[in-house]
Amino acid sequence: AEEEKPKDDLDHIIVFATLIAIIPYSIDTYIQKKRLKSRELAFSEFLFKLSELMRGGVDPIKGVINLSRTDLGALTDNVRDAAAAMVLGHSFEDSMNRLSKSINSHLVSKYIDVVVQAAYTGGNVADLLLRTSEDMRAVINLEREKEATLKQYVVIFYLAQGIIIMLTYILSTSLLPLIQGVGMEMLGGNGLSDINFERGFFHMILLNGFFGGLIVGVITEGEVKHGLKHTAVLLILSYLACTALILPAQQADDMYTIELISGGGQDTIGGIPIQEPLVFTVYDLEGNPAPDVFVKMTISPTGMIQSAQSDEEGTVSVTPIVGETTGVYVVKAEVGSATAQATVNVQAGD
Repeated sequence: AEEEKPKDDLDHIIVFATLIAIIPYSIDTYIQKKRLKSRELAFSEFLFKLSELMRGGVDPIKGVINLSRTDLGALTDNVRDAAAAMVLGHSFEDSMNRLSKSINSHLVSKYIDVVVQAAYTGGNVADLLLRTSEDMRAVINLEREKEATLKQYVVIFYLAQGIIIMLTYILSTSLLPLIQGVGMEMLGGNGLSDINFERGFFHMILLNGFFGGLIVGVITEGEVKHGLKHTAVLLILSYLACTALILPAQQADDMYTIELISGGGQDTIGGIPIQEPLVFTVYDLEGNPAPDVFVKMTISPTGMIQSAQSDEEGTVSVTPIVGETTGVYVVKAEVGSATAQATVNVQAGD
């Protein structure tokens, strides 16, 4: 138990370190994306207003300068910076390219190129800007509809993670107590009771949550970095669920004591169940019998034994099958860091 403790602490430290590393970045990525979307929408409104001014006979440069004096929402500072460059003598193309770089959007850059080309080629620039504004709004609406449609995959991944946690909980509480006590003769001499299934489940669930969140980001938003927010949420939920449901034995350290009540030291013949059951009692910190506590049972050097839960009186009764080799066999009962032992003497048959 003392060797397991540092490993358990390391697992928790790694989880916390991962969350500390990705949460600030995922929040910043989310905020930057929201700002970018609002700037793209504001730019479509900017094109519409610019087209209205040009319909009134205002040239593009004066139109940008006039609009910079109004409230353009998320785009106000960017347009004012571009207008200031125009006032200082920079060309319309240079100022608009400056605006494109400050917004840092592929969508906006594409439409700014259209605006610049239209301003230099002449013609009915106002109508072209109006159609460009309408086209950009249509693209933004399509992106929104796409994201809304793909959100169902987010729900599917979250539900799948919840199902994995529940199945693992059922497995660890119902099936594992039946197989953890299988003796050392199985698996080529390595008993299943020596395998820490809970930690393995813990690792599996958290890894699934980590990579599942990244996959959600790629599917729904096209980039891994946008999946980090889902990874953070899945890690937090999975960690809380694991510590509450999957790791009860590790959380039980130092909460119970266990004592051998009867059955120790008896003589038996190898290869058959012992005549008298071994009886252990589990106590809580106040010395009261503790019911419904999982007790891990092992036998060495060989044999078969099943782990069990304490009954209403805190008692666990087991009848192991000892190996056929003569000698002293040790049966160990473990509850967290608390242990109790009983010996059985195996004699040669007549």
